[in-house]
Amino acid sequence: MMKNKPISEPSKRFGEFFRISPALDPQSRDEVHFVRHDVYARELGFEPVRASQRETDRYDRHSLHCIVRTNDDDVRPVGCARLVLTDPEDRNRPLPFEVACRATLDRSIIDPAALPREKVAEVSRLAVMGEFRRRRGELNRAVALSDKDSAGHPVARFPNIPVSLYFGAVALAQRAGIEYLFTLTEPRLAQHFRRGGVKIEQIGAPIEHRGQRIPSLMRVSELYGSLRAMVRPIWHEVHAQIETSYLLHDAIARALAADPVQV
Repeated sequence: MMKNKPISEPSKRFGEFFRISPALDPQSRDEVHFVRHDVYARELGFEPVRASQRETDRYDRHSLHCIVRTNDDDVRPVGCARLVLTDPEDRNRPLPFEVACRATLDRSIIDPAALPREKVAEVSRLAVMGEFRRRRGELNRAVALSDKDSAGHPVARFPNIPVSLYFGAVALAQRAGIEYLFTLTEPRLAQHFRRGGVKIEQIGAPIEHRGQRIPSLMRVSELYGSLRAMVRPIWHEVHAQIETSYLLHDAIARALAADPVQV
């Protein structure tokens, strides 16, 4: 069982207790939409509760998703994140943050509309299930983070869940050829990233969007080089798990194409 596994440094514990993978099949994507509904609709009331218990929107049709699950005998979802790509039918159609921050972006820093749109994406819809963020004052947040989370039980208090979801989104972005990665993030999470060496640049005034959010930019090609040593183990673990999932998915697809009866 998970509780009997040895506890190592926080940045090295992720692979012991959690698994992250891209949502490459309908079942995984359905699980992502369930997590989003459970957090954003049922718990927080940010979205309407639906009979289907699934939260979706129009951006999902041109998005990639990743999901974190527990790594034990009782596998269950932990959290998810979404990478919104520009619409292939209209690359100039704005991403969600471009709509929300239309009046507050500082276009002297960077103008998303002027970038090669196939190189632009947004990290959004991060959500962590309630049992993994149950702390006083934090149940009204989709993602919870505290400096004190490095101690104690790794499942109940694990700061690297939101970090792993961001790194998972970066892994998806790298595979999709994305360079400019935008996000609306909580000030505390942005500060946490900076302490780990992540280059995340504020590109406009904060807005009120389910709490205060800062429009920010990460350059995918520059992320790894700036990371501090304490953060790199979780980066490597997340990227290895994501890549393994893609390799397995591709191998199964090839086997099905070659001999669908045997597979």
